[in-house]
Amino acid sequence: LLAACLLPITTSPDGRLSVCGQLPAATIRNCSWHHGGTCQGQPPEQYCAPTIYTGLLLLALGVSSVRANLTSFGADQVRDRGGDATRRFFNWFYWSINIGAVFSLLVVAFIQQNISFLAGYLIPVACLALALVIFLLATPTFITKPPTGSQVSAMIKLALQSCGCSWLAGTGARLSAHRWESGDPLPKSRAQPGAPSPEEDLANFQVLARILPMMLTFIPYWMVYFQMQSTYYLQGLHLHIPSIFQHSQDRASTLQGYTFPDAWLLLANVVVLLALVPLKDHVIDPFLARRRLLPSALKRMALGMFFSLASILTAGILERERLQYVRRNQTVSQLIGKDRYLAATLPIWWQVPQYLLIGISELFASIPGLEFAYTEAPKSMKGAIMGLFFFISGVGSLLGSGLLTLLSLPARGWMRCPEDYGSINSCRMDNYFFLLAGIQSVTCLLFTWISRRYQ
Repeated sequence: LLAACLLPITTSPDGRLSVCGQLPAATIRNCSWHHGGTCQGQPPEQYCAPTIYTGLLLLALGVSSVRANLTSFGADQVRDRGGDATRRFFNWFYWSINIGAVFSLLVVAFIQQNISFLAGYLIPVACLALALVIFLLATPTFITKPPTGSQVSAMIKLALQSCGCSWLAGTGARLSAHRWESGDPLPKSRAQPGAPSPEEDLANFQVLARILPMMLTFIPYWMVYFQMQSTYYLQGLHLHIPSIFQHSQDRASTLQGYTFPDAWLLLANVVVLLALVPLKDHVIDPFLARRRLLPSALKRMALGMFFSLASILTAGILERERLQYVRRNQTVSQLIGKDRYLAATLPIWWQVPQYLLIGISELFASIPGLEFAYTEAPKSMKGAIMGLFFFISGVGSLLGSGLLTLLSLPARGWMRCPEDYGSINSCRMDNYFFLLAGIQSVTCLLFTWISRRYQ
């Protein structure tokens, strides 16, 4: 909520004056390339980068705390009703997240682009404040557990001991994993009431050691998944989009004057999930459960990975076809937001299959992944394991961006497009998609092999 409150302040000149600094003089002198003119003699420009990055840091701290704890806390409310209730909770929890995404993309993005960023940023502030009030008012009705402290420090000590580095854990002597079998004492547990014993710490560490390989094989899946918000989105900007918000010549349209929000390109995946989650929860899962064919969470996760592989392959094939249109000069200039793109005449509807496949992959990989992280985690480590699940997704996003950066280097990188900044028409993004497909295919086989041996 604090991070969200910072955003409306930066939308007005007075607000920026109060929270931002001024652009360093050296930077101003070096911007003579800007729009072909010069910055000499202009008043000092405001420099909001430190403020924005501070807000992003606050947002990251808040989101990480919510993600690590809210999912496991919510599942605790239905845990006594059995595994089926837990599975259904994660289905509808994920559905609720995407309701928020639809509202954000469909309404907030439209207001920001066509009315004002101030109004657009005030909406999430109001929604977050309302959510916080409702959560606090409902606190007496929740099923809660007394805090017993974090097990992260105990897990780190045990990990260091297992690799013979216990002096880093402050024990003062080098130990190895076999000393636990020989009856040597385990690291002391915390003194908090109800905290796990040293034996429970060791058992929890062994569970973590089994879960971690499953989590790590998810990294390439997230590398593919986050293409939806980056390269899929870029691809959509360079496909022909229906001119539903373009100025009409007869000026009879009630939407005349509004522009197509480019953020709407991200709606496809969200709409797919909103449609598929109820279908899965009310029709597919009960049908399979009655015939005892409902696959385990691990089998569903493996299936989801293969769907993500199909999605990135479909995107690569579409991109190769789009580039063929560009080479044949079958292009059209289109205005999206305030930017003009030279797009292939290929309709954007050809992106629907790849968004549909990545949505199905979420249904079978991401949602069961949450269920797996919750059900397999020890009681005292629900939040930590859930946090690890989301941490792995962040690692996948970071590695995907890093790979894209490497491929954008000057030495003939596939994604090096210096001729026309903002355009991908001279890039080979299809090769990038096929490279990700190769990585994901290897991971699918590896995950299947590990999951069959998981106890």
